[in-house]
Amino acid sequence: MSRFLLTAMPFTGHVGPMAAVARELVRRGHEVRFYTGSRFRDRVEASGAQLVSWQRAPDFDENDLAATFPRLIGKKGTQQLLVNMVDCFIQTAPAQTLDLAAEWQREPWDLLVADETSVGAVLFAQTKRMPWATLAVLPLMLPGPGGPPSGLGLHPGTNPITRARDALLRGAVPLVSRPLVKALDAAQLDVGLKATHRTMERIVFSPTLVMASGSPLLDYDRADRPAHLQFVGEVSAVPPSMPLPDWWPDLDGRRVVLVTQGTLNIDPEDLVRPTLEALADRDVLVVATTGIAGRDTLPFPVPSNARVAGFVPFAELLPRVDLAVTNGGWGSTVATLRQGIPLVVAGGDLDKPEVAARVAWSGAGVNLRTGTPKAAGVAAAIDRVLADPSIREAAGRVGAQLRSLGGVTAAADLLERTVVHAWSGELNGGEPEES
Repeated sequence: MSRFLLTAMPFTGHVGPMAAVARELVRRGHEVRFYTGSRFRDRVEASGAQLVSWQRAPDFDENDLAATFPRLIGKKGTQQLLVNMVDCFIQTAPAQTLDLAAEWQREPWDLLVADETSVGAVLFAQTKRMPWATLAVLPLMLPGPGGPPSGLGLHPGTNPITRARDALLRGAVPLVSRPLVKALDAAQLDVGLKATHRTMERIVFSPTLVMASGSPLLDYDRADRPAHLQFVGEVSAVPPSMPLPDWWPDLDGRRVVLVTQGTLNIDPEDLVRPTLEALADRDVLVVATTGIAGRDTLPFPVPSNARVAGFVPFAELLPRVDLAVTNGGWGSTVATLRQGIPLVVAGGDLDKPEVAARVAWSGAGVNLRTGTPKAAGVAAAIDRVLADPSIREAAGRVGAQLRSLGGVTAAADLLERTVVHAWSGELNGGEPEES
């Protein structure tokens, strides 16, 4: 038996995959603790892990970030991303480090496993010079020597002009990342480390093991990835127990379209409403999720062919879905593609434009290139998917690759092998190496 400390930023899309890994490790007889926000107590304890909740770090609510981080009020797009990264992810890191130090003092562990936004976990590992592993729960943004910087929603260049564009953009990263680098340097100094002047993506990925949700086909099939990176496909979130909605029998014999905006930035006016309008007169059944448990209605009238729920049991629903319209949340995108379901993606902010670009590059869907499409744009994209069999075929190829990579079983196997060597001196327990 080994002792694992898992940590994820307190967002549903981060906690769910990590809780799935926790459940598999517990099933194998390991001792697992999970450091995250107290609002996820039920999810963590359902996995069999012990919750270690944020104490010194501000225990925020993902559905009301501005209550804890007031600079987010009124922010959208790039401004929202920058403030969110600085205030939520980076400036909370020293307090996260204090929480982890207190838990380590109470009882050490054998291996730390963190999502790629848990800056505090990385800083703690570096202060102790201990190995850690990364579970990447977002589209992989591990830097490399080629292609454009991740997060811009750009495909890698394929000719001299676009490759020169990529090189120019890579060179501009230090300049545009100055606010993040400044905040990271301050966080490092705060916990007693030297300021490295590195961008976030060069700090948060483990030099020991990176387990990436997704697959090579959703990462531009790049060949410049390090040996310690392993794709593990869909890391299925541990589903909360929920009854089937009363309207479930309405799915029988119907073409089903799912529309979801995930659990963050869930104003239904952005994507749900235009999708319902686009499909109101179609012979389909539309399932719309609000992203908040118990909120099973929308603040506007819905057409007769729509059914609404806060959450639905995706494991039961997805095999019945013919097409999905999504804002590009990574977890739901990977889960949907694993079933071979083609997508229409409206990626508006945060990592969503990157997800939309990767789906389009794989051929498995259509990128709407906006997070707030008009109904006519959604309708045209849906018609394109339905009329072009190559899109469904590409979704099938991505799905087959995702299913082949092992999911939580593969992740647990990798962690068990890693923990054997974690304290042998064979593994790099210091700062991430430069790429």
